[in-house]
Amino acid sequence: MRQIPAMPSTLASPAHSELLIRKSRFLGCVQAMPDRAAAQQAVHRLWQQHPQATHICWALLAGGQSAAVDDGEPGGTAGRPMLEVLRHQDLDGVLATVVRYYGGIKLGAGGLVRAYTDAVAQALLGAEKVPIVARCALACRVPYAMEGLLRRALAHGGAESVVVEHADDVRFRFVMRAPDAAALVAQLNETGQGRVVWDQQPGEGAARPG
Repeated sequence: MRQIPAMPSTLASPAHSELLIRKSRFLGCVQAMPDRAAAQQAVHRLWQQHPQATHICWALLAGGQSAAVDDGEPGGTAGRPMLEVLRHQDLDGVLATVVRYYGGIKLGAGGLVRAYTDAVAQALLGAEKVPIVARCALACRVPYAMEGLLRRALAHGGAESVVVEHADDVRFRFVMRAPDAAALVAQLNETGQGRVVWDQQPGEGAARPG
């Protein structure tokens, strides 16, 4: 398992804001989002909901897939300030969007930065943060006589996404909270007395936040 560093929190559910600044309307939203492809789909849906909007600017904070999009606003006045708000809140896996309806009065670069920053900050005031706990994938093989014991151990340990395959032996693939994985492996090694064969365990393979 190779753990991917995760920032402390994501969001439990979407939260919204609405600002009216010099006749321009800014509709902010913050929500949990796993990656850039999902973020682009969310922005596409916003355009379907707001076809008359002047701009839909967005920022995604999601590890290596982070993005900041000004959508026609002067460079650096929308997406980047929105992204900085997310960073300062210690968030990860979060998309911020702001739909702007232009009111006919230009705000200037400084005014735009403040407007987009405030739209995201106001939305975050009503958002519930939830901790991110890293999870890791594990895989092992056991004799048929140990299948029941392993199933009980996984259920008790809170394993998720358990897949069981029957061949010459019984093969398990599952996901665990990273803080609990090492303890479970040690427990099974002791109980199994060498009969649990690990194909993937903490320190190998892939990990994901959850």
